[in-house]
Amino acid sequence: MINVPTVKLNNGVEMPTLGFGVFQVPDLSQAEQAVTDALEVGYRLIDTAAAYQNEEAVGKAIKNSSVNREDVFVTSKLWVSDFNYKRAKAGIDASLQKLGLDYMDLYLLHQPYGDTMGAWRALQEAQKEGKIRAIGVSNFYADQLKDLELTMPVKPAVNQIEVNPWYQQDQEVKFAQSENIRVEAWAPFAEGKHDIFTNETIAEIATKYDKSNGQVILRWLLQRGITVIPKSVQKNRMEENIAVFDFELSNDDMKKIASLNKNESQFFDHRDPVTIEQIFGSSLKMVQDDEK
Repeated sequence: MINVPTVKLNNGVEMPTLGFGVFQVPDLSQAEQAVTDALEVGYRLIDTAAAYQNEEAVGKAIKNSSVNREDVFVTSKLWVSDFNYKRAKAGIDASLQKLGLDYMDLYLLHQPYGDTMGAWRALQEAQKEGKIRAIGVSNFYADQLKDLELTMPVKPAVNQIEVNPWYQQDQEVKFAQSENIRVEAWAPFAEGKHDIFTNETIAEIATKYDKSNGQVILRWLLQRGITVIPKSVQKNRMEENIAVFDFELSNDDMKKIASLNKNESQFFDHRDPVTIEQIFGSSLKMVQDDEK
């Protein structure tokens, strides 16, 4: 079994550098089987979220696994509809209940909208109470990270953002790393967009190391000091994705991949007002109505 290296977060908690994500796996039986397979393959970081609607399946797979609970690094995330102090406290407890766990290893604010400060206060309290070992954010930009740092006594341990060859986020990655905030990449394969698995530049590098395009991409991210959480429901792909610690890309190969940057999100702009209103408007309204 492959032993995945860990990295020490800014509060001393050890986190695996490669994990397994369950985004877009809402079917509970499929999600449970995927996590079961991932644990068998050797993954020890499992990433879910309240918005994924599969926390229960993740918890069930962990409970039924032969892997000890303390050896599994469990991450979940609070959705925008629970972004104020009161709702966040309830949301944390709801995630714990669905997961069937006494604590989570990492808990994130899923988006940078709404009453993030109120929600963050709830996360800080939950951490003090032992319900969460480390707290962080997802999809925050550098200025939003700095605002949170300057406002709150506990700064994020992790910022989970989109990073892949088409959207490399150099400035955001460098800023977070300069602040000792661990960057974690979601969508490392850009969901296969722009033929990423057959791209010629990446394929040439993959042939050199006798690896796949996907393995080269994961290795490129790891060498940038970024934690990665690839997703697959196929066990053979899980095995492929974790087999990335037996080779190292040269500086020239790293530069070749860097040249592929399109500098555009493969999903949506988190700062586009129309997108924010369309996707998160209803959630924010729930929070505002709750505060009246």
